[in-house]
Amino acid sequence: MIRSITRQKPEEEIQRLLEGAARIFIIGCGTCATLTRTGGEPEVKAMSEKLQEAGKLVTGHVVLPVACDHLTGEALKEYGGWIEQAELLLVMTCAFGVQTVARQLKKIVIPALDTLFVGKETSAGVFDEICTQCGTCIIGETGGICPVTSCHKGLINGPCGGTNNGKCEIDTDKECAWTQIYNRLKALNRLDVMRRFQNPRNHQVEPSPGKWNLASLGSAKGLKS
Repeated sequence: MIRSITRQKPEEEIQRLLEGAARIFIIGCGTCATLTRTGGEPEVKAMSEKLQEAGKLVTGHVVLPVACDHLTGEALKEYGGWIEQAELLLVMTCAFGVQTVARQLKKIVIPALDTLFVGKETSAGVFDEICTQCGTCIIGETGGICPVTSCHKGLINGPCGGTNNGKCEIDTDKECAWTQIYNRLKALNRLDVMRRFQNPRNHQVEPSPGKWNLASLGSAKGLKS
């Protein structure tokens, strides 16, 4: 399952963001942040205790089933009284969850976590980035292996000159992404694909902030709804 991978901000940064606020309500997430142990029930309780030790009044806390869900507003209604007493909300979710909460409530929202990447749990407690959502997907020509996320250098034409016995020169415990691509294509009898030169990546494929309008897409193609 795909998750937003997060890590807790340094304590000093959280203290700075909360400076001047005496009453705080804490919100966690029961999916991604729970899986990465950054915003589940244990982490929310630990944060509550830490803030109280620092002299803050925690008016309450909740771990939402899914913080970025469209039902977030409904889930928070049950805690309306406690939330109303708080000066601000400390949200222990991914950035999407923080923004979802901010849209639902007229309160200052403070993120307690940094969102790192979209990833997948590849073994117990280990999460690997699987997609940067770059907008220029080439995995159809690399055996289904993404070189942008799998290669430390993000090379879309490889391997580099530093690969050694199939290992990455930057992380010698890691398999070289392009060796993996080679082996995959060889097994599929498609090594000819590796001869194709990939044009340099366009880092501005989709202007920021990104927007994707399905209605406009259908209209542009002359499709009928």
